[in-house]
Amino acid sequence: MRIHKRDRSRRRLLAVLLAGVLAISGASVLAAAAFAGQRPWWSQAAAAQMGTVACGDVGANLATVPEAAQPDVDRDLADLDVQVADAYRSLSQPGSGGGEKRVMDTLAQQRSATLRKLSASAGPDAGLPTDLSGLANCSIRRDLVVDASAKDFAPDAQSGVADRSKSSKGGKPGLGRGFVDIRSVAPNVVKPARTGPASGTFTSQCGRNENRHLNPDNVIVAPGVSNGAHHMHDYVGNLITDGFSSNNRLAAAGTSCSNGDQSAYYWPVLRLLNGVNESDFKAPGGGKDRNVGRILQPAEVGITYSSTTGNKVQPMTRFLRIITGDAKALTNGPANAHASWSCTGFENRQLADKYPSCPQGSRVVRTLKFPDCWDGKNIDSANHRTHTAFSKADGSCPRNFRAIPQLVERVAYDVPSGVRFAVDSFPEQLHNPITDHGDFINVMNRNLLDQMVSCINEGRRCG
Repeated sequence: MRIHKRDRSRRRLLAVLLAGVLAISGASVLAAAAFAGQRPWWSQAAAAQMGTVACGDVGANLATVPEAAQPDVDRDLADLDVQVADAYRSLSQPGSGGGEKRVMDTLAQQRSATLRKLSASAGPDAGLPTDLSGLANCSIRRDLVVDASAKDFAPDAQSGVADRSKSSKGGKPGLGRGFVDIRSVAPNVVKPARTGPASGTFTSQCGRNENRHLNPDNVIVAPGVSNGAHHMHDYVGNLITDGFSSNNRLAAAGTSCSNGDQSAYYWPVLRLLNGVNESDFKAPGGGKDRNVGRILQPAEVGITYSSTTGNKVQPMTRFLRIITGDAKALTNGPANAHASWSCTGFENRQLADKYPSCPQGSRVVRTLKFPDCWDGKNIDSANHRTHTAFSKADGSCPRNFRAIPQLVERVAYDVPSGVRFAVDSFPEQLHNPITDHGDFINVMNRNLLDQMVSCINEGRRCG
């Protein structure tokens, strides 16, 4: 039977449109599928479009917690994270956890019970609302979705549609809307004007985690909890850092730093998404929490302290804990996001919510800047933030805070050209680059702390 040329054109058009519809509707838009090494979309059954589980950040609401109650509160906060991860897992596996409403109702009941325990432990001055229902009830954010349809394309957390456009050079498939060619970004880094004489730097050379010190714990936010982070961390410095490291254990441990700095420096690992799994692909913090792919060892790690504005700094106390960035910034919003991404040779251009696509021979760079003001009293706070702060635009610290050396971690990677990568994250945070963060526990001895301050204040480059 002969088919008219116009009919053939129409059929081809219908086929293309149908393929596009199937690609979008058949894709699980959960990050779990995007990074769990599942079969490509064309071999999967169609699934309804889903978003990500968004819950109120209970920890951010805490203003003060009695010291004796802090361990119980931390464990309850960790339980809340486990509950969200479990709900997310149920939603990403249709048929295993019931319908969407049932999963979310179960999550609300679990959170209500945990919140009541947490509130009782924290006491009336903790800062939690009297009515806890707002924190117990979570939602599914339809605007926070990814497209898991095609393994060769990165997810777009905004539109949920993979970018099948060509790259700007070479005509090869683009990495996706989650990535930006760094050459297309205008320079956006403004160096603060130095108003004082403290122009020195202090550097700790701590290696690149050659000893593969990795675990999914977080001794600051979830002490005493295994897999408290639900994602894998890279560690340099202190050799024994895990979720159960007491101050005494940290002080007695060795270090990878050449100057004897025993501090703990850690951040989420970066994984190469080329279809090769790491040994943790079935383990907590790894594949069980939707973090898959080969873990990249950093090619460079820089640990540098300075005064960004040139104002003189004072020593920080031993065992001071500081975090930067927000591991839940995708659902919390960008208020506490302080990490950025770039490429070597282009570090005057920084990205916050996109991954950089770097030219051949250029390394991917993560920059983590830590708060440079401290209240002068507390080594930690109920929400792990309010005892430190970032200096103001004029370089001054908030009232009753003192200027301390600012830690900047610069971590660079050799990523093969055209290959996707992603930072580890809580499962519901979709591996979004805006969730990048770093943690630091100061375990320097007094001599090293004094040396740091004198180097910075006297304008010397040390280390």
